[in-house]
Amino acid sequence: MSQRARLGVIAAAVVVAVVGFVIASSSGDNTKESGLVHIVVRHAKPVGGVREITVKKGHRARFTVTSDVADEIHIHGYDLHKDVIKGGTVSFDFVAKMDGGFVVELESRSKQIASLKVLP
Repeated sequence: MSQRARLGVIAAAVVVAVVGFVIASSSGDNTKESGLVHIVVRHAKPVGGVREITVKKGHRARFTVTSDVADEIHIHGYDLHKDVIKGGTVSFDFVAKMDGGFVVELESRSKQIASLKVLP
């Protein structure tokens, strides 16, 4: 293999590694203020299980819920709640002023759909 070919293979490997790193580091990061988490509810259960939303105290907590059942979405501790219609979507966007762990649930069904973790 010529030196030029070896350099080409090394360059390609570096590009693949960098792209993989960028994708891995950006996926699932909900700690950024601008990060928007989308929760989908089917048959009164969160698709993929209970979602974890993590933000830092003083930053904005932002998420949406799309549901195939009508219910009230309630964030315990913050006492925020919104009604979602069957097939509808509701959005939450607020400054996380209290640190700790908070349950997000379908209120009338007592079904947890997310966990809000606010870091100090």
